[in-house]
Amino acid sequence: MVLSDVISLSTRGFCDIQDMTPSVSAIVSNSKIKNGTVTVFCPGSTGAVTTIEYESGVLEDLKKAIERIAPSNVPYAHDPRWGDGNGFSHVRAALLGPSLTVPIHRGSLALGTWQQIVFIDFDNRGRRRNIVVQVMGE
Repeated sequence: MVLSDVISLSTRGFCDIQDMTPSVSAIVSNSKIKNGTVTVFCPGSTGAVTTIEYESGVLEDLKKAIERIAPSNVPYAHDPRWGDGNGFSHVRAALLGPSLTVPIHRGSLALGTWQQIVFIDFDNRGRRRNIVVQVMGE
């Protein structure tokens, strides 16, 4: 069985991190699938989906690490081509990736104790995001 759904988010950009675990978990629960996988995917090229410990210290540390890896205040070849100044957001999103697959075991997400599914918006402005969630299994 395959079930697809969408989670809609309003983001602030600039490394806005939102916990999607409750929404993804509800979709999995409503699917009645007991064993399988759930894939969470962000269409577009300036956001990423990953797992982290959703705790203020970790969130701040991650934001600082991302700024060191792909600084927002340096020139990117993308910027003059499109004039939108968000080259850094595309690089950041490419490094973390647009999707995540999590096993479903006995009807629940197989996440660690402190692990949450998050969406990170790297763009240089807020956006409305539609995150695709696809549950597969039996």
